[in-house]
Amino acid sequence: MVAIAAAGPLRVYDYLLNRRWLYLFNPDLVWFAQNVLDRIAGQAVCLPVLAIVAIVLARRNQSWRPIGFALATEAAFYLGVGSLKVLLARPSTTLHDPRFFQGGLLDVGNRGISFPSGHAAEAVLIYGAAVYLIAHYSNASQRLVRILTWVVVAISVNSVVVSFALGWHWATDLIGGLIAGGLFLRILVECDRRLRRRAEQRESFALASP
Repeated sequence: MVAIAAAGPLRVYDYLLNRRWLYLFNPDLVWFAQNVLDRIAGQAVCLPVLAIVAIVLARRNQSWRPIGFALATEAAFYLGVGSLKVLLARPSTTLHDPRFFQGGLLDVGNRGISFPSGHAAEAVLIYGAAVYLIAHYSNASQRLVRILTWVVVAISVNSVVVSFALGWHWATDLIGGLIAGGLFLRILVECDRRLRRRAEQRESFALASP
């Protein structure tokens, strides 16, 4: 739905809202935004966080399931979100054309695959996956899980605000990234829950058998 809206009625607003706002209002913050705030949702930061959480919980639970979930999460990002970016082929803001199918990875490289925003998707998907693992594969309290959930929200908001302020993405790219990340996270969580239920049922059946 976001892609349809972005390709139609919201396209004009994407164009009107596209400015390098931080350069206009506070250029002194540009370096900090680019090199610190923006990188929080990048692979160099979020992937090690997820990997550490998965490995620690796998050792504690004597199970490969947390590592499998982490690998599935990374696959969902590259194969799921990445495929959407390549398929929709939306040019970045630097090319001044918010229409879909006008860019392309082969034609203009990373500048041709703007929708959905990868950083926005990562913020929700990768950090959200880490919180899910902590919530379901550790003895973390409900209070801690709520705090960590709000941390994910804060990271997601930071990713959107920074990318928008720097003029790196169309506004609907960022909204689309959040939704895509949430969608793939939901799919992964549901699959993991079903696998856990089946494993528990098999264990219960084995214990009940004479």
